[in-house]
Amino acid sequence: MNPIKSRSESKPAAARKVPFEIDTALFSAAVKEHAHAFFAPLHYERKYAYPLLIWLHGPGHDDERQLIRIMPLISMRNYAAAAPRGFRCADAVRLGWPQTPEMIEAAAHRVFDCIEAAAKRFHVSRTRIFLAGFDAGGSMALRIAMKHPESFAGVLSLGGAFPSAHQPLACLVSARKMPAFLAVGRDSQVYGPEEACNDLRLLHTAGISVTLRQYPCGHQLTEQMLRDVDRWIMDQVTAIGSRAR
Repeated sequence: MNPIKSRSESKPAAARKVPFEIDTALFSAAVKEHAHAFFAPLHYERKYAYPLLIWLHGPGHDDERQLIRIMPLISMRNYAAAAPRGFRCADAVRLGWPQTPEMIEAAAHRVFDCIEAAAKRFHVSRTRIFLAGFDAGGSMALRIAMKHPESFAGVLSLGGAFPSAHQPLACLVSARKMPAFLAVGRDSQVYGPEEACNDLRLLHTAGISVTLRQYPCGHQLTEQMLRDVDRWIMDQVTAIGSRAR
Protein backbone atom coordinates (compact mmCIF):
# COMPACT_ATOMS: atom_id res chain seq x y z
CA MET A 1 0.00 0.00 0.00
CA ASN A 2 1.25 3.46 -0.81
CA PRO A 3 1.51 5.59 2.35
CA ILE A 4 0.58 9.27 2.33
CA LYS A 5 3.56 11.38 3.31
CA SER A 6 3.37 13.84 6.18
CA ARG A 7 4.15 17.46 5.47
CA SER A 8 7.60 17.10 7.04
CA GLU A 9 8.39 14.30 4.57
CA SER A 10 7.24 16.27 1.54
CA LYS A 11 9.38 18.66 -0.40
CA PRO A 12 9.16 22.23 0.92
CA ALA A 13 7.01 24.60 -1.10
CA ALA A 14 6.52 28.34 -1.04
CA ALA A 15 3.70 29.46 1.25
CA ARG A 16 0.47 30.16 -0.57
CA LYS A 17 -2.20 32.65 0.44
CA VAL A 18 -4.31 32.39 -2.69
CA PRO A 19 -6.42 29.54 -4.03
CA PHE A 20 -4.72 27.07 -6.34
CA GLU A 21 -6.02 24.31 -8.59
CA ILE A 22 -5.44 20.64 -9.28
CA ASP A 23 -7.17 20.20 -12.63
CA THR A 24 -10.29 22.23 -11.85
CA ALA A 25 -10.70 21.25 -8.20
CA LEU A 26 -9.98 24.28 -6.06
CA PHE A 27 -7.92 24.30 -2.88
CA SER A 28 -7.81 27.40 -0.72
CA ALA A 29 -4.77 27.45 1.53
CA ALA A 30 -5.30 28.72 5.05
CA VAL A 31 -4.52 32.28 5.97
CA LYS A 32 -3.32 33.25 9.42
CA GLU A 33 -6.56 34.89 10.55
CA HIS A 34 -8.74 31.85 9.84
CA ALA A 35 -6.45 28.77 10.03
CA HIS A 36 -8.80 26.81 7.77
CA ALA A 37 -8.12 25.09 4.45
CA PHE A 38 -10.88 24.43 1.92
CA PHE A 39 -11.51 22.13 -1.03
CA ALA A 40 -14.07 22.67 -3.80
CA PRO A 41 -14.80 19.60 -5.94
CA LEU A 42 -14.20 19.21 -9.65
CA HIS A 43 -16.93 20.78 -11.78
CA TYR A 44 -18.53 22.38 -8.73
CA GLU A 45 -22.30 22.78 -9.19
CA ARG A 46 -23.70 25.67 -7.20
CA LYS A 47 -27.24 24.28 -7.20
CA TYR A 48 -26.23 20.93 -5.71
CA ALA A 49 -25.99 20.60 -1.91
CA TYR A 50 -22.71 18.73 -1.43
CA PRO A 51 -21.81 16.48 1.47
CA LEU A 52 -19.27 18.32 3.62
CA LEU A 53 -16.18 16.58 4.96
CA ILE A 54 -14.39 18.21 7.90
CA TRP A 55 -10.85 16.86 8.37
CA LEU A 56 -8.77 17.01 11.57
CA HIS A 57 -5.10 16.56 10.70
CA GLY A 58 -2.66 14.28 12.45
CA PRO A 59 -0.25 15.45 15.18
CA GLY A 60 3.28 16.71 14.75
CA HIS A 61 4.31 18.82 11.79
CA ASP A 62 1.09 18.32 9.82
CA ASP A 63 -1.55 21.03 9.79
CA GLU A 64 -4.77 21.86 7.95
CA ARG A 65 -2.90 21.54 4.63
CA GLN A 66 -2.98 17.77 5.05
CA LEU A 67 -6.37 18.21 3.37
CA ILE A 68 -4.54 19.03 0.13
CA ARG A 69 -2.84 15.63 0.12
CA ILE A 70 -5.79 13.47 1.09
CA MET A 71 -8.70 14.85 -0.97
CA PRO A 72 -7.37 13.75 -4.39
CA LEU A 73 -7.23 10.22 -2.94
CA ILE A 74 -10.66 10.33 -1.30
CA SER A 75 -12.57 11.98 -4.14
CA MET A 76 -12.12 14.98 -6.40
CA ARG A 77 -15.85 15.19 -7.12
CA ASN A 78 -18.04 13.97 -4.29
CA TYR A 79 -17.48 16.49 -1.51
CA ALA A 80 -16.78 19.97 -0.42
CA ALA A 81 -14.20 19.77 2.36
CA ALA A 82 -12.56 21.92 4.99
CA ALA A 83 -9.94 21.49 7.69
CA PRO A 84 -9.21 23.55 10.80
CA ARG A 85 -5.77 23.89 12.33
CA GLY A 86 -4.90 22.12 15.58
CA PHE A 87 -3.28 23.68 18.64
CA ARG A 88 0.37 24.43 19.31
CA CYS A 89 2.10 21.85 21.47
CA ALA A 90 4.45 22.72 24.33
CA ASP A 91 7.42 23.01 21.95
CA ALA A 92 5.54 25.76 20.03
CA VAL A 93 6.40 23.98 16.77
CA ARG A 94 4.21 20.90 16.47
CA LEU A 95 0.41 20.92 16.29
CA GLY A 96 -2.02 18.56 17.96
CA TRP A 97 -5.41 18.01 19.55
CA PRO A 98 -4.87 17.82 23.34
CA GLN A 99 -7.51 15.84 25.23
CA THR A 100 -8.06 18.24 28.13
CA PRO A 101 -11.50 19.72 28.91
CA GLU A 102 -10.43 23.19 27.80
CA MET A 103 -8.84 21.99 24.56
CA ILE A 104 -11.76 19.69 23.78
CA GLU A 105 -14.14 22.64 24.00
CA ALA A 106 -11.79 24.82 21.95
CA ALA A 107 -11.46 22.10 19.29
CA ALA A 108 -15.25 21.83 19.03
CA HIS A 109 -15.43 25.59 18.48
CA ARG A 110 -12.82 25.32 15.71
CA VAL A 111 -14.76 22.53 14.03
CA PHE A 112 -18.06 24.41 14.10
CA ASP A 113 -16.39 27.64 12.96
CA CYS A 114 -14.93 25.63 10.08
CA ILE A 115 -18.37 24.27 9.17
CA GLU A 116 -19.82 27.77 9.09
CA ALA A 117 -16.92 29.07 7.02
CA ALA A 118 -17.35 26.21 4.53
CA ALA A 119 -21.11 26.82 4.35
CA LYS A 120 -20.44 30.42 3.34
CA ARG A 121 -18.14 29.28 0.52
CA PHE A 122 -20.04 26.26 -0.77
CA HIS A 123 -23.58 24.96 -1.13
CA VAL A 124 -23.51 22.13 1.42
CA SER A 125 -26.11 19.84 2.91
CA ARG A 126 -26.49 20.36 6.66
CA THR A 127 -27.73 16.78 7.01
CA ARG A 128 -24.64 15.32 5.32
CA ILE A 129 -21.71 16.64 7.34
CA PHE A 130 -18.99 14.11 8.17
CA LEU A 131 -16.19 14.60 10.69
CA ALA A 132 -12.96 12.67 10.14
CA GLY A 133 -9.36 12.70 11.23
CA PHE A 134 -6.04 10.88 11.54
CA ASP A 135 -4.35 9.79 14.78
CA ALA A 136 -5.09 12.39 17.48
CA GLY A 137 -7.27 14.16 14.92
CA GLY A 138 -9.32 10.98 14.61
CA SER A 139 -9.66 10.67 18.38
CA MET A 140 -10.81 14.28 18.60
CA ALA A 141 -13.23 13.72 15.71
CA LEU A 142 -14.79 10.83 17.65
CA ARG A 143 -15.04 12.89 20.81
CA ILE A 144 -16.62 15.94 19.16
CA ALA A 145 -19.04 13.89 17.07
CA MET A 146 -20.13 11.83 20.08
CA LYS A 147 -20.79 15.03 22.04
CA HIS A 148 -22.66 16.69 19.15
CA PRO A 149 -24.15 13.75 17.21
CA GLU A 150 -27.07 15.81 15.93
CA SER A 151 -24.59 17.86 13.88
CA PHE A 152 -22.96 14.98 11.97
CA ALA A 153 -24.09 12.26 9.58
CA GLY A 154 -21.09 10.13 10.50
CA VAL A 155 -17.63 10.14 12.07
CA LEU A 156 -14.39 8.53 10.88
CA SER A 157 -11.19 7.91 12.79
CA LEU A 158 -8.14 6.66 10.90
CA GLY A 159 -5.54 5.38 13.33
CA GLY A 160 -7.07 7.27 16.24
CA ALA A 161 -8.24 5.54 19.42
CA PHE A 162 -11.63 6.12 20.95
CA PRO A 163 -11.10 8.61 23.81
CA SER A 164 -11.55 7.32 27.35
CA ALA A 165 -11.44 10.30 29.72
CA HIS A 166 -13.98 13.08 30.24
CA GLN A 167 -17.15 11.06 29.49
CA PRO A 168 -16.99 10.66 25.70
CA LEU A 169 -20.34 8.80 25.68
CA ALA A 170 -22.29 11.33 27.75
CA CYS A 171 -24.71 11.86 24.83
CA LEU A 172 -25.09 8.16 24.07
CA VAL A 173 -28.83 8.14 23.29
CA SER A 174 -28.35 10.61 20.43
CA ALA A 175 -24.98 9.15 19.40
CA ARG A 176 -26.59 5.78 18.65
CA LYS A 177 -28.13 7.32 15.54
CA MET A 178 -24.71 8.25 14.11
CA PRO A 179 -22.53 5.63 12.32
CA ALA A 180 -18.78 5.43 12.85
CA PHE A 181 -15.84 4.19 10.75
CA LEU A 182 -12.57 3.05 12.32
CA ALA A 183 -9.39 2.25 10.37
CA VAL A 184 -6.31 0.59 11.82
CA GLY A 185 -2.91 -0.37 10.46
CA ARG A 186 -2.10 -4.05 11.05
CA ASP A 187 1.47 -3.24 12.09
CA SER A 188 0.80 0.03 13.91
CA GLN A 189 2.68 0.54 17.17
CA VAL A 190 0.49 3.55 18.03
CA TYR A 191 -3.05 2.20 17.57
CA GLY A 192 -3.03 -1.46 16.71
CA PRO A 193 -5.64 -4.11 15.93
CA GLU A 194 -6.06 -5.23 19.56
CA GLU A 195 -6.88 -1.72 20.74
CA ALA A 196 -9.16 -1.19 17.74
CA CYS A 197 -11.06 -4.39 18.55
CA ASN A 198 -11.49 -3.20 22.14
CA ASP A 199 -12.95 0.05 20.81
CA LEU A 200 -15.21 -1.92 18.48
CA ARG A 201 -16.57 -3.97 21.38
CA LEU A 202 -17.12 -0.85 23.47
CA LEU A 203 -19.03 0.94 20.72
CA HIS A 204 -21.08 -2.13 19.81
CA THR A 205 -21.99 -2.58 23.48
CA ALA A 206 -23.04 1.07 23.54
CA GLY A 207 -25.35 0.43 20.59
CA ILE A 208 -23.40 2.45 18.02
CA SER A 209 -23.11 1.21 14.43
CA VAL A 210 -19.39 0.77 13.68
CA THR A 211 -17.38 -0.32 10.65
CA LEU A 212 -13.81 -1.43 11.45
CA ARG A 213 -11.27 -1.96 8.67
CA GLN A 214 -7.71 -3.26 9.02
CA TYR A 215 -4.99 -2.44 6.47
CA PRO A 216 -1.57 -4.02 5.76
CA CYS A 217 0.44 -1.01 6.93
CA GLY A 218 1.86 0.71 9.98
CA HIS A 219 0.61 3.89 11.57
CA GLN A 220 -0.08 5.86 8.40
CA LEU A 221 -2.69 6.88 5.87
CA THR A 222 -2.79 4.79 2.70
CA GLU A 223 -4.49 5.15 -0.66
CA GLN A 224 -6.74 2.13 -0.01
CA MET A 225 -7.76 3.52 3.37
CA LEU A 226 -8.77 6.84 1.83
CA ARG A 227 -10.64 5.14 -1.02
CA ASP A 228 -12.60 3.22 1.61
CA VAL A 229 -13.39 6.52 3.35
CA ASP A 230 -15.07 7.66 0.13
CA ARG A 231 -17.04 4.42 -0.25
CA TRP A 232 -18.21 4.45 3.36
CA ILE A 233 -19.30 8.08 3.29
CA MET A 234 -21.15 7.62 0.01
CA ASP A 235 -22.94 4.60 1.51
CA GLN A 236 -24.14 6.84 4.35
CA VAL A 237 -25.16 9.59 1.92
CA THR A 238 -27.19 7.06 -0.08
CA ALA A 239 -28.85 5.78 3.10
CA ILE A 240 -29.78 9.33 4.12
CA GLY A 241 -31.34 9.88 0.70
CA SER A 242 -33.32 6.64 0.97
CA ARG A 243 -34.70 7.58 4.39
CA ALA A 244 -35.73 11.00 3.10
CA ARG A 245 -37.88 9.49 0.34
